[in-house]
Amino acid sequence: MAAHEQRSRDYLRRHRLPELVQRLAALLLYHRPEKPREFLIQVLEKVKAGKRDESEYPYLMDEGDLEAMFSLLDVVDQGHIRAAQYREALKTLGLSTEDLQFEDDMNITLDVFKEEVCIYPLSLQAFARKL
Repeated sequence: MAAHEQRSRDYLRRHRLPELVQRLAALLLYHRPEKPREFLIQVLEKVKAGKRDESEYPYLMDEGDLEAMFSLLDVVDQGHIRAAQYREALKTLGLSTEDLQFEDDMNITLDVFKEEVCIYPLSLQAFARKL
């Protein structure tokens, strides 16, 4: 790998730019605003204000969305999903699973799912504080 390419990769990683772009893209696809550039500017302004603890961060999903996602994962309506399914749901949302404390064979109910997903913010909040 060329030195220039490695410096570029280091720069991207140090500033967490791929994660930022991924989260911004997810917000765009979820909200599908008529004016995407203006929407992105507003989101980034909210992130900037949120870093200063002046306002809330833009959230990607609400409780109804989480319930719908859970029902899609619980295809046979058992009232629970496996932790492995939960891990895959987090990955699909572009969220980290590194700190996940569930074994793959554990069952997760809807209430636990909603509670646990809220720990992994479906917003730019935790990400922005690390910028």
